[in-house]
Amino acid sequence: MCGIVGYIGPRRVVPILLEGLKRLEYRGYDSAGLVYLHQGGLVKHRAMGKLVNLEEKLDAVRDVESHIGLGHTRWATHGSPSELNAHPHSDCTGELVVVHNGIIENYHALREELQGKGHVFRSETDTEVLVHLIEELFNGKNLLAAVRKALQRVQGSYAVGVMWSGAPDMLIAARCQSPLVLGVPEPGDGGGCLLASDIPALLPYTNRVVFLDDHEVALLYRDRFEVRKLASGREVSKEVKIVDWNPAMAEKGGYTHFMLKEIFEQPQAILSTFRGRVDPENGQVSLPELGLSDREIKGIKRISLLACGSSWHAALVAKYWLEKRVGIPVEVDIASEFRYRRLILDKSVLVVPISQSGETADTLAGMRLARQAGARVLTICNVLGSTMTREAHGTIYTHAGPEIGVASTKAFTCQLVALFLLTLYFAQVRGTMVAEERRTMIESLVELPPLVAKELPGWLEEMERLAEEFVKSRHFLFLARGENFPIALEGALKLKEISYIHAEGYAAGEMKHGPIALIDRDMPVLALAPQDGVYEKLIANVEEVKARHGRLILLGSRGDDGLARLGEFVVQLPVVMPDLNPILYTIPLQLLAYQVARLRGCDVDQPRNLAKSVTVE
Repeated sequence: MCGIVGYIGPRRVVPILLEGLKRLEYRGYDSAGLVYLHQGGLVKHRAMGKLVNLEEKLDAVRDVESHIGLGHTRWATHGSPSELNAHPHSDCTGELVVVHNGIIENYHALREELQGKGHVFRSETDTEVLVHLIEELFNGKNLLAAVRKALQRVQGSYAVGVMWSGAPDMLIAARCQSPLVLGVPEPGDGGGCLLASDIPALLPYTNRVVFLDDHEVALLYRDRFEVRKLASGREVSKEVKIVDWNPAMAEKGGYTHFMLKEIFEQPQAILSTFRGRVDPENGQVSLPELGLSDREIKGIKRISLLACGSSWHAALVAKYWLEKRVGIPVEVDIASEFRYRRLILDKSVLVVPISQSGETADTLAGMRLARQAGARVLTICNVLGSTMTREAHGTIYTHAGPEIGVASTKAFTCQLVALFLLTLYFAQVRGTMVAEERRTMIESLVELPPLVAKELPGWLEEMERLAEEFVKSRHFLFLARGENFPIALEGALKLKEISYIHAEGYAAGEMKHGPIALIDRDMPVLALAPQDGVYEKLIANVEEVKARHGRLILLGSRGDDGLARLGEFVVQLPVVMPDLNPILYTIPLQLLAYQVARLRGCDVDQPRNLAKSVTVE
């Protein structure tokens, strides 16, 4: 969840560290800091709150002649948000520093042991234990050996950067269950090496990246890098991957917020996710990256979808699709619950972890348990080379591009598209859908991106008008039925995430089982009412809300004139095939949440207490 960036090379380090931290702000943080080497000593700066507070402290030293350093944005776990608890953390001498993402579970025992040996702690964090442990094991000569020994005593998760004033030409990085990626130069380039928690921090300087695996440690120099096994110290060969994202993709491009930019990028992102994977003319889907043979697909008896947050809502939609179109039983688990129940898994079960980052701690842990139990694992992910993609048997990449806003928008709709493709492909292989029906569904999918692009400007205006009406609301209900029910959950999540309005999503048929007690003249109720197979049932539930004077907002099919009789506010959307309604109806709800949050003066891209990638349990 925290952001780490490091650099060693010919450029001045402070601007590089600050730029890297800015590009990691979406991960969520409450304090920031950096350290660099100058005139033989380590210089450390830390600040509470946003990066601008750290930048103010660095105004006088931006151009300092230093070429090696580490930066960090902290999201508090152990110890409250404070300048004292901000990273980097130093040893007793002040000559050794560490930045860390993750949780050291045995920090309390280690802290007591080290205090008994005379080490003085200055913070409440678990991280500070690590730098003192390295100090205790360091002989003043071989820093790598001390880091390796220290990390072998640590229990928990970590991505770390280590720097010593006595080694002005080297940074050390290591990871276990928390993401860390290296940016490396062309051979003979000498342009310097970087480390970071995520790819966007590297993009201004290189698109050549190396993903560290668990229990690996890296040494970074100006012109080269080495990666070794943590336990044995044996050097390992790592593949350099070329990332096709460019720095401009992570910039706002004239939009007020990243979230709005990413909402408007959805037509292209949806297209990128299915492009090259469908043949509309022949009604065929091609997914060679699954890592599953046709025989294995035909032998699957159950699918288990595994995710957190918005990805879990995407999984819930896919359950409707897969059971309807493929006729296979599907379970959907919240990853943090999946880990702690008795798992009935074997090779006949396909487990599908879904994660934008590919680093979500609970989802990753559940995926590993599934593999240990003998299940086949297919991940749906957006980030090339992430841990999940490396450990799964197969991957469907969503190709959404970098998503900076904490509240997921284009990553979510691209997950839906990937799951829709998976449904069609399984139906194709298992023979549960005729080619003509698949062809119609593929054609409808191909028509979706230009349709969304055409509608987006109008939706933005309509949702602004709704936001002006409901900006002072304290509560909100979202209702839907069938495969749109998870979109009601997603709409409620978006609103509460970025506007801090209490919102809940419900299956409309559940209204009579409790939530209807909340309905009064002050309660906004938004219902998704496309003319699909459960339309009449949904309208009956809407009538119940109207009878109790709830303030009804209806999103329905264009041409459905009956909605005006029921709703105080009606937004009409284009008619698409029912299976695609979850994708289509998601986008106006994203815009509603955005407009409400904007009018309330909330931090749209970095809502309080949240992080983009939840890499701790």
